[in-house]
Amino acid sequence: MTAQSASTGLNTFRGGPDERGRFGDYGGRFVAETLMPLILELETAYRAAKADPAFAAEIEAFQRDYVGRPSPLYYAERLTDHIREQAGPGRGPRIFFKRDELNHTGSHKINNCLGQILLAKRMGKTRIIAETGAGQHGVAAATVAARFGLPCTVYMGATDIERQKPNVFRMRLLGAEVRGVTSGSQTLKDAMNEALRDWVANVEDTFYIIGTAAGPHPYPELVRDFQSIIGQEAKAQLQEREGRLPDLLVACIGGGSNALGLFHPFLDDESVAMHAVEAAGEGIETGRHAASLTAGRPGILHGNITYLLQDEDGQIEEAHSISAGLDYPGIGPEHSWLHDIGRVKYVSATDQEALDAFQVCSRLEGIIPALEPAHALAHVLREAPNWDREKIIVMNMCGRGDKDVFAVAERLGVAL
Repeated sequence: MTAQSASTGLNTFRGGPDERGRFGDYGGRFVAETLMPLILELETAYRAAKADPAFAAEIEAFQRDYVGRPSPLYYAERLTDHIREQAGPGRGPRIFFKRDELNHTGSHKINNCLGQILLAKRMGKTRIIAETGAGQHGVAAATVAARFGLPCTVYMGATDIERQKPNVFRMRLLGAEVRGVTSGSQTLKDAMNEALRDWVANVEDTFYIIGTAAGPHPYPELVRDFQSIIGQEAKAQLQEREGRLPDLLVACIGGGSNALGLFHPFLDDESVAMHAVEAAGEGIETGRHAASLTAGRPGILHGNITYLLQDEDGQIEEAHSISAGLDYPGIGPEHSWLHDIGRVKYVSATDQEALDAFQVCSRLEGIIPALEPAHALAHVLREAPNWDREKIIVMNMCGRGDKDVFAVAERLGVAL
């Protein structure tokens, strides 16, 4: 069930990956020969940075003064009351939001982009590339590139460009070049394909800021580490406020960086349950979904072994979600491992459930969530009535919904 920590020799869920970049059977690095020296260089640079107190101090200063951390831990009182009305006597735990949507740029993505661009500068790289689905990672990458004076190219599927126009404009306003991708389903998977092709062609000066805890080693590890500030803060904040740990953590999951960011600091706390919510799209039974752990099987994509949506011949199947950020046919390899060993429970929520939760949160709490965490909230609304009142659930509100209001209005048939 647990992995051995190389540093302590103790059994822990937090010790991976191993020296091959594997979490159990998952992860590794399966890349073009041209890229292998770059991957090894990145790993060496990251190990050196982790051991350098000056690097940690630099990140901490930017997190505080530029990103706006720590993000609040907010008691969603009206949502809690709403759930208790549905649940009946003795049921309905308190619901807290870890409010990473209040970060600069409006999501958790800036945590990782900040860490990676500081690595890029340490390595002497002079050009940034990134992929994006919902646009939040693209905006965060463009933001840090602007702050540090580096040119930035963001690859984005043509379908996502159409449904995320506000973020496309934000990226361009920040000085980034947004390159539309018209291959495949014209979504996140295809944008990542094109970014990897760019990297192969420009190995000397280019740094690829991957946006999720996937890709070849060491990306799943370093993205997780940069995002773990979410869980570290949440643990300290709840201890200070309530003198205890939460009973359940909930987060949405596409590639999985916001979920790992919340979960990872708690993985060795046996009393804390964790639920990650995939996008069930129009329903798992329809085949129109993005739930790779619920309905996929292991394979290789984007440089790592992980669970994927694929046909009997191993061809990657197209994912579907109303949420561009969850519309990916795979998942980060650490999640695949956590799934197999049973430490995290993986569930799903449909497009309609996410839309309903989007509206409930907006009307009860005055917080318009992004469609990504609306999937997590849909599960909270479904799951919380089963829990006793003295329990505490913490949900990662990983993005704000400004980017989604036009898509939601269209889906709801509201003329603007």
